[in-house]
Amino acid sequence: MSVAFVFPGQGSQSVGMLGGLGEADPVVRATFDSASSVLGFDLWALAQNGPAEQLALTEITQPVMLVAGVATWRVWQNRGGARPQWVAGHSLGEFTALVAAGVLRFEDAVALVRFRGEVMRDAMPSGQGGMAAILGLSDADVEAACAEASQGEMAEAVNYNGPGQVVIAGHASALHRAIETAKAKGAKRALPLPISVPCHSSLMRPAAEKLRERVRSMALAAPQIRFLSSVDATEYSDPVTIADLLYRQLASPVRWVATVQALVGLGVHRLIECGPGKVLTGLNRRIDKSPSLACLALEDVATLDHALSPAAE
Repeated sequence: MSVAFVFPGQGSQSVGMLGGLGEADPVVRATFDSASSVLGFDLWALAQNGPAEQLALTEITQPVMLVAGVATWRVWQNRGGARPQWVAGHSLGEFTALVAAGVLRFEDAVALVRFRGEVMRDAMPSGQGGMAAILGLSDADVEAACAEASQGEMAEAVNYNGPGQVVIAGHASALHRAIETAKAKGAKRALPLPISVPCHSSLMRPAAEKLRERVRSMALAAPQIRFLSSVDATEYSDPVTIADLLYRQLASPVRWVATVQALVGLGVHRLIECGPGKVLTGLNRRIDKSPSLACLALEDVATLDHALSPAAE
C-alpha cells in the first residue's frame, strides 16, 4: 500500500499545539529546542502559552509550523512508523516535506522560513493587502470574479483547496470588490481572512526574489523520499530545480486539489497529515471520497496510535 505524508501550512497553528505529543516523546521538545537555538527565543514556550496574536505573525507562524511538522514526523519515526513513498506540503508545508525528504537540513530550514516570513511581511504595508475565502463557486467563476474586481489592482485565485473552496489574495480594495462579485455569482460564503499578507499572489514577487537569493546560497540534497510539489502537482528530484521551485512557489497558486489527485493517480492509498490540526485531512476527504483512500491526521497521541495500528492499514 502506497503512503504519502502531507504537511500543512499556516492556519493550523494554535496555542498548546503538540502539548500531548511533547509529554509522550522527548523528541518533540528536543526538536523545538534546536529551533529555539536558531531563532534566539523559546519557540516551545510560545507554542504552548501564546499569546495567540504573536503566534499568528507570519514570521513566527512559519517556523513554528515547520518545527511542529518535523517534530511529529520524528515521533512517527521513533514509533516505528512506515516510511512513506511520497511527501508533499501545502504552501509552507513544502519546506517541512523537504526536511522530511532530506533535501533541507532542519536548522537551515528553520532560518529559511523565518526569513521567508519576514520578506512576506515586508512586501506590502499592513492593511493594503489580504486574502479571502470563496465557498460554493467553481474555480472558473472565482477567477472571473477576480478579473472583474481587479480594476487596475490585483485580485487572484491563489489556493485551490478543494471542490468549491478557493482562497483569493491581492489588494484590499480589490478583494472587497471580488467578495461582492462572488456573492452576486452565487457563492455560499465569501469572507475576508485574518491575514494581511497576499500570500501566493503576484504581489509576492519582490519577496520571492529575495528568497531566491537566500535559497541559492544554501546546500540542497536530492530527495530520499519522492517529493510532489503543490505548485504544479509535479515530482521534483533535482536539487537545482527544487531551489528554483522554492522561490517560485511564493508567488504561485497552491494547487492542492491537483496535488491530491496526482498522488491518488500515482497509487497512494493512505494520506497522512503530519503536524498540528487536521485541515488538510478534511480537504483530502472532500477532494477524493473514494472509500479506498484513507485520510488520517497525526495531531496527538490518540491519532498517532490509531495511524500506527493494524486497523488503520
